[in-house]
Amino acid sequence: MTFPEILDRVGSMGPFQYLHVTLLALPILGMANHNLLQIFTATTPAHHCRPPPNTSAGPWVLPMGPNGEPEKCLRFVHLPNTSLPNDTQGATEPCLDGWVYNATRDTIVTEWNLVCSSGKLKEMAQSIFMAGILIGGLVLGELSDRFGRKPILTCSYLLLAASGSGTAFSPTLPFYIVFRFLTGFSISGIVLSTVILNVEWVPTWMRAISSTAFGYCYTTGQFILSGLAYAIPQWRWLQLTVSVPYFIFSLLSWWIPESIRWMVLNGKFSKALKTLQHVAAFNGKKEEGEKLSLEELKFNLQKDISLAKIKYGITDLFRIPILRHMTLCLSLAWFSTGFAYYSLAMGVEEFGVNLYILQIIFGGVDIPAKFITILSISYLGRHITQAFMLLLAGGAILALIFVPSDMQILRTALAVFGKGCLSGSFSCLFLYTSELYPTVVRQTGMGINNLWARVGSMLAPLVKITGEVKPFIPNVIYGTMAILGGSAAFFLPETRNRPLPETIEDVQNWRHKGKARKQEPEAEKASQRIPLKPCGPQ
Repeated sequence: MTFPEILDRVGSMGPFQYLHVTLLALPILGMANHNLLQIFTATTPAHHCRPPPNTSAGPWVLPMGPNGEPEKCLRFVHLPNTSLPNDTQGATEPCLDGWVYNATRDTIVTEWNLVCSSGKLKEMAQSIFMAGILIGGLVLGELSDRFGRKPILTCSYLLLAASGSGTAFSPTLPFYIVFRFLTGFSISGIVLSTVILNVEWVPTWMRAISSTAFGYCYTTGQFILSGLAYAIPQWRWLQLTVSVPYFIFSLLSWWIPESIRWMVLNGKFSKALKTLQHVAAFNGKKEEGEKLSLEELKFNLQKDISLAKIKYGITDLFRIPILRHMTLCLSLAWFSTGFAYYSLAMGVEEFGVNLYILQIIFGGVDIPAKFITILSISYLGRHITQAFMLLLAGGAILALIFVPSDMQILRTALAVFGKGCLSGSFSCLFLYTSELYPTVVRQTGMGINNLWARVGSMLAPLVKITGEVKPFIPNVIYGTMAILGGSAAFFLPETRNRPLPETIEDVQNWRHKGKARKQEPEAEKASQRIPLKPCGPQ
């Protein structure tokens, strides 16, 4: 008897699973609040140099730029007892007395003057946040395999609540950056443990639905973020508002059970049996749960128990050929998705549309995108869906090169379409990756691939700097990488309607069965060929 069959006995899709998925999904509502928070807390408003002391603040104090507006980072040199220039001529100097902001909300940019020469510090803060997610994926993936999914999940909730609240009270930019790094670190633990606990506690046919439901929770979080940002113009209060709920989520996580597979692999049979009996009682199958015994559990899961003697790590993902092939293809898909996604998601200001409205549109496109994704992965398959989502996104980004900047509606439509495809790509990747890797390296595999998505999201803001050379270069890079990632997905095996692999041998059997199926039609054709006998005497 396999684990899915044991799960059927205690109830594979009953009240327990609905409560389990709900408890895992609620915190996902707040993920967008932290991932995309700097869209609102680090908005750069219109600004210009503050005039020198004891002078009138008029347009004549400032040099005028080519567009007829005051320069943002320069002002005329003002000498005492001399008249100020009243035209565009005269020596200029940096903004020595700060800036005047035309702002309706309080942001880290206006508080710490992150403009002009300091403007790149804002992008650096976002990159370091992504670096926290990257390192968290490496560290917490290993710790989760060693100490269990549930402890890492609970600790990650607490760390996110504490570091997010600490960010709200940061006295200086360096403190802000450190707390944002810790916030990103904790997000990796939440995402990785949530994905694993989801796929290991629901039946095979329900995985795609529950994974897409998590995606919709993230989408709903984008709507919530826009509403909160509109209602709370002070960045510190906004930061605190989106962080405090995770203290509550850490308490709710005590009702989330540990992974049965992890307990079996680590020899915790008594605890696994009690958990299964609790699930059976919760699902109204108490008698079935009581029939389970420790000896039966050990006997039926003997294959899983033997896996506990074999330890795998990150190096095995590249040492073993079948895992190396999957890891390289998945890494490229994850990197290109994170790279292209955050180039669009964090570039909302560039499209010249109302920030709140555009963020709602960017979030709203996820609804049809994820619905189409779930239909596609359920009927067409995982690797076809993954490939075409990235190929379409890459095409949309490359199309932006040929659309003039004054055609804002068309540019926004292409960006929204590309972002929707990339959102669908993320939804597919989380499910697809968890189904491809066997239990013995699943969490480690999720961690290493999630790392590549964060590398991409870290590099995305830096690539925008190449736009100073030629404006079209960033979109060429973003679009090309998305197309390469989509192409790599074609080389991955299909997992639709297949049970989760437990061992590396299970994954290898997929390849052998796939080759056998390809060879069968050829064998049939060969058997149908009848050799023609020559006419006439021999």
